[in-house]
Amino acid sequence: MIQKFDITSVHTIVDDKLQKYLMKKIGQLDRYVPRAGRDSAHAEVMLKEAKSKENDRYTCEVTLHLPHEVINVSESTPNMYSAIDIVEAKLKHQIEKYKELHASGGLHRRLANRLAKKSIA
Repeated sequence: MIQKFDITSVHTIVDDKLQKYLMKKIGQLDRYVPRAGRDSAHAEVMLKEAKSKENDRYTCEVTLHLPHEVINVSESTPNMYSAIDIVEAKLKHQIEKYKELHASGGLHRRLANRLAKKSIA
C-alpha cells in the first residue's frame, strides 16, 4: 500500500465510499513499483467535477512521485469511478515503462553469467 497518499477535490465531495475505492485502486499500485522505490513512493490525487448544461465531466488526475521520475496521468469521463479505473490502468502501464528504464538488471546479469559459464565448460 502506498504510504503517502494525498486526496484533494475541486467542486466535488469525497465521501468514505469514494475514498475507499481510491485507496483500493491507486493505493495498491505499489506492488508494481520496484522494491527499492516503494518506501519513497508518494501519490497525489486530484478529483474535479465540471458541470455544464450538456453533461457533467469528472476528472481524476494522479501524480505518482517515484525515485528518479514523476508520473502524471489524467482522465476525464462522465463517471468518477470509471475515471479512476482508467487512470489505474494507465498508471500500471507507465510503471511498467519505469521499471524497464530503472531496473537493476540483476536477473539478466546472473542468467548471462550462468550461460557464459556453461559455454566455457
